[in-house]
Amino acid sequence: MTRPTSRRSVLTAAIAVAAGAGGFASPSGAAAAPAGSAVLPAAAPRPKPLVDNRFWSTYAEWRRGKGRGTRAVSGRRPGVVLHSSAGRREYTDPHTGRASAWEYATWTSPVHRPAVPATELIASWNAHVPAGTWIEVELRGTYTDGTATPWYVMGRWAAGDDDIRRTSVDDQTDGRSTIWTDTFSLDDPASGLRVVSYQLRLTLLRRPGTRLTPTVWRLGAMASDVPDRFTVPASAPRLARELKVPRYSQNTHVGQYPEYDNGGEAWCSPTSSQMIIEYWGRRPTAKDLAWVNPAFADPQVCHAARFTFDHQYEGCGNWPFNAAYAATYRDLNAVVTRLSSLADLERLVRAGIPAITSQSFLKEELTGAGYGTAGHLMTVIGFTRDGDVIANDPASPSNEAVRRVYKRREWENIWLRTKRYNASGRVVSGTGGVCYLYWPAHPTSAQRKALGALGIH
Repeated sequence: MTRPTSRRSVLTAAIAVAAGAGGFASPSGAAAAPAGSAVLPAAAPRPKPLVDNRFWSTYAEWRRGKGRGTRAVSGRRPGVVLHSSAGRREYTDPHTGRASAWEYATWTSPVHRPAVPATELIASWNAHVPAGTWIEVELRGTYTDGTATPWYVMGRWAAGDDDIRRTSVDDQTDGRSTIWTDTFSLDDPASGLRVVSYQLRLTLLRRPGTRLTPTVWRLGAMASDVPDRFTVPASAPRLARELKVPRYSQNTHVGQYPEYDNGGEAWCSPTSSQMIIEYWGRRPTAKDLAWVNPAFADPQVCHAARFTFDHQYEGCGNWPFNAAYAATYRDLNAVVTRLSSLADLERLVRAGIPAITSQSFLKEELTGAGYGTAGHLMTVIGFTRDGDVIANDPASPSNEAVRRVYKRREWENIWLRTKRYNASGRVVSGTGGVCYLYWPAHPTSAQRKALGALGIH
């Protein structure tokens, strides 16, 4: 399970009181069902979109940004690289105390006006970041009254942990919005204030005097206007299909590498990430895993925990850091987004794309789970003929026990709600449909269509 801090509780308690209690909606459209899938009756029309996804990933898009020392590169997987130094920057790592100088260059996106005036934004990125380099991602928004936020740091990230320690940045606020680890959130959505546009700024850094460079293939954000709700409307089942996703338990790693959030008990996010990375046929090499104690089973789960760990948050549950880790594997894309309903998940599963979902609940709210949690990640791999959710739940005693079937109505509500009552009767948060999606850089037409229906290209 995720590290039980106030980060998620404060976040969702601070977000929107939006008009109505409709679902988070996406544009309509669905991929054709593959052989072996059972397609059930179509759902009723959904309400208007409350989520906007915008990701820069093509050569033409990289060229439209403003670069200082960066260059767009074409090819099979277009990106942006550090071409020439725009200056030097001194950085003192707050987690090691080590001060060092770095050459840098920047790329700033065009201004994006989301279809959804937003209360919350989450950035994510995909990059190759070799030793001797790292990247910083920042976001600046414009409010409905025309004023702007400062440039907020959304993450300082390296694939390894030798040059810098990957980190979120605490205590960022302008009194109207705040960064909660990995998420931009308005402080008082009930005031009607919204973010109507934003830009992202990418800084690429390298050791001075070298020709090293990060290559960033994808950069963007999910913007959403988050409803304030304890329950969501029930959806009708439309698909019966199960994907064959590897099963890993986080609980078999309890006590291992306690420097990474006290060991496996808190590793739901990297364990889920590793399951889907391996579903797509990728995995760390023997050389990658040489640091892991050979007595430990499933060393790739320990590896995922180490390389998703956020040294400020002191946990492995930073959403964009998990996506960035997944994208270090050959030809994988990864984003953090928010879905509208189980219909969206069905669309993805139909196309062969599993999803990692974030939810919180009391033990009695999810039949068969056997636990309650203030925040937990699991992997949705399919749906039964009755529409119930088939999940690989890493909070299981063994790999064999990871596959679970959860009642559709219970699971749907705990995933999509944004408010809930805890065991003390206090109002606390729910994540409101947040999930990670990982898929091949060159997807099938069905996968491309399923993602495109969600505004992900």
